[in-house]
Amino acid sequence: MAIGTAGGGFDGNFSPIIYSKQAQIALRRSAVTNAITNNSYFGEIANQGDTVRIQKEPDVTVNALQRHTGISVEKLDDSDFSLTIDQANYFAFKMDDIEEQFANVDFTSLAADRAAYKMADAMDTDVLSYLSGHTTAGAFITGTSGDAQHPTAGNLTGELLTANHLDATDFGNLTISGTATAGDSVPLAPRLPGATALSATTVSPLTVLARMARKMDTQNVDARGRWVVLDPVFVEMLKDEDSRMLNGDFGGSGLQNGLVLNNIHGFRVYVSNALPAKGTGAGTSGTTAQDANYGVIVAGQDDAVASAEQINKVENYRDPDSFADIVRGMHLYGRKILRPEALITARYNAA
Repeated sequence: MAIGTAGGGFDGNFSPIIYSKQAQIALRRSAVTNAITNNSYFGEIANQGDTVRIQKEPDVTVNALQRHTGISVEKLDDSDFSLTIDQANYFAFKMDDIEEQFANVDFTSLAADRAAYKMADAMDTDVLSYLSGHTTAGAFITGTSGDAQHPTAGNLTGELLTANHLDATDFGNLTISGTATAGDSVPLAPRLPGATALSATTVSPLTVLARMARKMDTQNVDARGRWVVLDPVFVEMLKDEDSRMLNGDFGGSGLQNGLVLNNIHGFRVYVSNALPAKGTGAGTSGTTAQDANYGVIVAGQDDAVASAEQINKVENYRDPDSFADIVRGMHLYGRKILRPEALITARYNAA
């Protein structure tokens, strides 16, 4: 006897055809958020809107000491700021009793596992967008999540320092640097064997990473715990670099989402497909100043961004309108830029 669907038809799921007990698992990309953010501020997260109070390091004035003179004693500033749990995602699905009875794989477990991955991936995309100062479509983020941790006047964009957004105007070897405008992407190409001078039309991947490191050095960012998140296009060109610092396969780790190299110019190197991009992305070729198609990469330090998350209120209950079990869950998280001087981004395209 065939079991009909709500529309009166038969979808074939319970026909005599023999189905494999091995379900096809979709390809997945690894999340990098927990590896590059400070997640020691979790606190007790119960609901969206909860806050985690983070104490600021007090500033202390150093004064010249003279003999036979009194000293001035200052009071420590005990200011703090909040990491607000203001982001939430959810999933909800149901498994019909008849489908569960006849299914030859545990679809409920498969669906729950898939939901957990997709919520982690959604958080990864959001946090990489936030800490890079770009929307997922590649535009600058000009708003803030809570109070910006830098002066409200001066050289800034949103919560990131404008001076830490690298573009074509930042590399003097480019002939377009004088005509480029802020936001134009850096045309990138690997330095090939035999090169004796800097190219006038492109910048090499290692040059971009070296500039990121210099930016951090001049702003007294701790050399320990530095990281950079790159997209696959940048990583491919980095592998093509003519440099004794690199070997052909990054020590055999290969290209995969997540950590691919422990140290280049002091950075742990991660690769992710969740970085912001505009237009057709970083793979679009061109050496002229443009801001239509580019990818965004970001470097930082472990204490630059705080994150806190919790999967909360996973529930199973009976569907009142059918013979089915409903499974639903909610993922709460928050993120906060703590040290904007320790976050450097670059817009680029493959030349």
